[in-house]
Amino acid sequence: MIGFLFPGQGSQVVGMGADLAAAFPTARATFEEADHVLGWALSRLMQEGPAEELTATANAQPALLAHSVACLRVLAELGAAPGMVAGHSLGEWSACVAAAALDFPTALRLVRARGQFMAEAALRQGGGMAAILGLEEPQVRALCTQAQEVGLVRVANSNAPGQVVVSGEEAAVDRACALAKESGAKGAVRLRVSGPFHTPLMAEAQERLAGELAAAEVADAHVPLVSNVDARARTSGSEIRRALTEQVTGTVRWQECVHAMTAAGVDRFAEVGLGNVLAGLLRRLAPAVPCWAAGTAETIRETAEQLRSETP
Repeated sequence: MIGFLFPGQGSQVVGMGADLAAAFPTARATFEEADHVLGWALSRLMQEGPAEELTATANAQPALLAHSVACLRVLAELGAAPGMVAGHSLGEWSACVAAAALDFPTALRLVRARGQFMAEAALRQGGGMAAILGLEEPQVRALCTQAQEVGLVRVANSNAPGQVVVSGEEAAVDRACALAKESGAKGAVRLRVSGPFHTPLMAEAQERLAGELAAAEVADAHVPLVSNVDARARTSGSEIRRALTEQVTGTVRWQECVHAMTAAGVDRFAEVGLGNVLAGLLRRLAPAVPCWAAGTAETIRETAEQLRSETP
């Protein structure tokens, strides 16, 4: 079974999608559709920048969704389709489109709102995130508990063995980093993000997004979607809506998501969208399972050919 994985925020780059638009009419039409839905030229920002504007949370999130959906649609034209899907944080919204739980225009409007809500909450709350390298999640959770003496800090992403991201108030994140180094971590690296994502500090954004999701149509998925919050495979539209809401303040349980997919029979993966971060994590989580990146015109063609050739 083929699993599609969709990357999250951070992989955006000026020029994204330009080669796809030039090579595939379907991709070009997807970017034009995004511009029409939003009422402004997202595709121009993606392809021309400026980088600072593209990196802003409210812009990066719809840009990455549009890029992943363009890749998804081209793969479908080339005969590659998933049997199960998952996405890392923001990428879960792309996975919802892949599973037909959300149509693209609805997902785009919701993701734009999600980015705005998160950016506004971050501006009011302050805070940040850091990657802790070389320690396992239980150790990092214990360190976060110790660091609570100076503020709120939580495990935000459990990405792979020895790669855990913490998030919270500035002083508490700094304290968790210092404790991690004292405990033998190989590194504690602050991330260039605008806020304390995937923590209770995003409760306001979560509540506002819940209101938007309540008014949106979320259909039953055509293929199982593995949710970040608990690594459960879902097809129920109502359950997917709830998981998307909870994800804003919940931990991204990526290790468990990948293991759930391989346990369900996924034996080939494609990372559908920009970069190869998830493919790199997969090499650590399931080294025997192949994963192809599908984020450029060249790699999409190669991935589609590989997936077709390996289909029983």
